[in-house]
This record gives sequence, C-alpha cells and structure tokens, in this order.
Amino acid sequence: MSLIVETSTPNGYDLKLQTGLFINNEFVKGGSTLETINPSNGKVITSVQAAEKEDVEKAVVAAEKAFEGPWSKMSSGDRAKLIYKLAELIDRDNEELSQIETLDNGKGITFSRNFDAKQIAITLRYYAGWADKIHGKVIDTDGALSYTRHEPIGVCAAIIPWNFPLMMLGWKLGPALCTGNTVIVKSSELTPLSAIKVAQLVVEAGFPPGVVNIITGFGPIAGDALARHPRIAKVAFTGSTAVGRKIMAAAADSNLKKVTLELGGKSPNIIFDDADIDQAVRWAHKGIFFNHGQCCCAGSRVLVQSSVYDEFLSKFKEYTSKTKLGNPHEDDTYQGPQVSQTQFDRIMGYIEAGKKQGATCFMGGKRWGTEGYFIEPTVFTDVKDDMTIVQEEIFGPVVVVSKFDTMEEAVKMANDTDYGLAAAVFTRDSARSVEVANRIKAGTVWVNCYNELDYNTPFGGFRQSGIGRENGEYALDNYIQVKTVKINVSREAY
Repeated sequence: MSLIVETSTPNGYDLKLQTGLFINNEFVKGGSTLETINPSNGKVITSVQAAEKEDVEKAVVAAEKAFEGPWSKMSSGDRAKLIYKLAELIDRDNEELSQIETLDNGKGITFSRNFDAKQIAITLRYYAGWADKIHGKVIDTDGALSYTRHEPIGVCAAIIPWNFPLMMLGWKLGPALCTGNTVIVKSSELTPLSAIKVAQLVVEAGFPPGVVNIITGFGPIAGDALARHPRIAKVAFTGSTAVGRKIMAAAADSNLKKVTLELGGKSPNIIFDDADIDQAVRWAHKGIFFNHGQCCCAGSRVLVQSSVYDEFLSKFKEYTSKTKLGNPHEDDTYQGPQVSQTQFDRIMGYIEAGKKQGATCFMGGKRWGTEGYFIEPTVFTDVKDDMTIVQEEIFGPVVVVSKFDTMEEAVKMANDTDYGLAAAVFTRDSARSVEVANRIKAGTVWVNCYNELDYNTPFGGFRQSGIGRENGEYALDNYIQVKTVKINVSREAY
C-alpha cells in the first residue's frame, strides 16, 4: 500500500505528499491515522499515519542502533558534511516545502518561502559548522592529568509545535545532530506534512538509518510515550506551559531525562514618548500580527507612555487596517487563517471575555470571511491589569494597548506576569534602553525592533516561559554531557 498521496494547493501547485512514519530511514504505517486540515477552508488535506506507543518503541530501537553503530563511529567532519547536505537539499526544495507549509499551516506563502523554509537551512548550516569544534579542556591539577570530554547524550526526543513546523525542526535537529546524538522528532498532529518532506531529504542526504526519525502522533499518546521512555536520554519541547509541566513530570517519573522547554509568553512592548512613533507602530504590528499572532514571543501587551498614547493608537489603527487578509497562497497576503477550529474558537472566546470584562474593542474582534479560521486583527484598549486578556496567552491576532506615565511604572507593568519569554523597548535614549532591558525579567529584550530571531543568538524564557536555551552556542549545552578524566601522575593513595 502506497503512503504517498497527490493533491494541489488552491493556486494549482501540484504536490506528492508522503504520509508515513519515518523510522530507520523508511516510511511505514502507524498504529492509527489522523487527518490534517487546510485551515483556509476547513477541508481535509489528507490522512497521515499516527504513532502509537509501539511505534515510538520502534523509533527508539532504531535510534539506539544508529547511536551505538555508524553515527558514533563517524568523524565529526563527516557528520558535518551530512548536515550541510541536508541544508543544501532543503534550499533546493524551498518552493515545495513552502507550498506544503502554507497549505498545512495557513501562513502566508511569502513568509514560508523567505522565513520558515530559509531559516531551517540556515540553522542547519550553522550547526554543521559546530560539529568539529565541540571539545573539552585540560585542567591544571597537582599530580594528575585532568581533562574533560564533551560527549553526546544518546537518543534525544524533540516535540515540535504547529506554529513554525520547519523552523522549529531546524532548531531541534541542528544542535542534536552536530553534537553526535540521534533524534526522534514528533511533529504536531495539526501540521505534520513539511516535517515528513524533510524526512525524505534526510534519506537523500545520506544519513545512516535511525539517526533521524520523524513521527506524527497525538500528544497524549506519542508525545507522552517519548517523554516517559526510559531509554530516551533527553527531551526538548516547544509549546504551551501547561503541556511543558506534563513533560517535566513524565521525565521525572521515568528516568530523570534531561529536559529543555520553550514555552508560552505574554510579552510586553514598551513605547516611550521619545521613540520614533512611526517606526514603533510598524514594529508593534509585526510584534503581534506576524504569523497571525501565533508566536510564543508575540508582543501582545503594548505599553505606551501617556503623552504619545493617542498618537500611537491612531497611527497603529491606520497601519493595522491595511493588513492584507486572505488566501495565504497569494504573495501579498500578510495574515492567513488561524491553524485550527480549536484555536479559532479559543481566540474568539478570549475576545468575548475581553468585551464582557469591560475592555474596549478598539478595532477588529470578528471573524473574517465565510470559510476557514480567519480572525480580524483585534486591538483592545481601556484594559485593567487583572483582565483575562491582559494576563493569559491568547496566541492569536489580539493585542491590548495600555498607558503608563513613568519608567518605573512601565517596568512594573512589564514584569506583572508569570511569563518571561520576550519584551521590547522603544526609545531614542540609549541609557534608558539599557536600564529597562536589564530590569525586565525576560529571556530576550529587543530595543527599537521586535520579533527579530537569529540562528546564532540564544532564545528561551525566564520563569514559566521555559528552561534552557535554543540557538547559538548556548544550545549545544543541552545536548552534551561533560565527563572528567583524571590520570594519576604522582599522587599516592594515602
């Protein structure tokens, strides 16, 4: 039975979609199937194979065999060549990957081409360059030669989200592979198709069987099996804080595996009265409406100094009203649909809660169009700090705009959250930008910009926004274990 299905995008791009579980360099059937939906119209794209606990076990066995066999015996330079080759193939197939990503996720095709599909290749190249630069050091100790080794952990699991399927795949594969680990990736059940396409390229690149395994499945089944598996040494998860807690508990209940978590946020964007307001408006728009608001670091709380509040709000409304919603396969579309009916309903629920609690829906707040999961860009004003829409992560195109008078007040408001993933400061005063950035409790603080993520700078959260860092050299620590070796030279036992 063939696991390949043929389909086309609404704009006529023909696709041959692999739908199997990728285990040991083969595409196989799973214990069940699940449907993946086109969020632009709510119709089924195809069914894909879904992993059950038994399928996870098969993936673990394959990854163990590869780790103990060809992958650990391969030189770091040769591992790097394979990672470089995978990045090259991803660039070659940029258009196909972008069309798949937009069909399955709903993000604008321009963003899929120029951001998501590009970023996975860039990230893999960066980490390929690290493969032969990972080493320990010699430590001066009396009477003994002491040195450290940075060794791979073994079989690593990665559970990636639906908002950036390709980019998150790169963030997980890159550091895990360059440090010599083998990997089992579970893609989101909502957006499995682009990861499966990358799996085809893994084979073409020449990776030994079992080094990379990519499965699709439901979180409570396949995700839980990965988090609890006693022979998986590390799990990396990107998603909600609620699920992150479950991952930690499962890791603790099983084998105390190493855990890294990149979780939710309710990020503040502070705009002072000396900022370039026109630029602040553009960046604030990107901060919240990029990827339809489906960003863990979205600038969903905009704090504006009172003296420029009205000016900012007027210009922000004018700029936001020009946002192009619609068919995500058209090049000029900025905002496509939310990813699913569940997410659509959740976001609309938050919008209704904001209205009922007394906030002013300054613009938007309604469904857009007659099919699919589209929501108008929505701006709330007249909000209070204890309102649900101010405190909870909405994960959609909804922003609250508040006033502040002093820097002290702005910092206090910014830190009034359980999260700490990101923040931004807009000001022409460099001293103030440094002071505020230092005082905000967040893993990333942007100054006079927003949502600027780079493969070589660390990303991760404070407080309930996560544990550990992704990207850059910092991410390597998540995938190595340090061994100390001491060789006696002149020491006596007693």
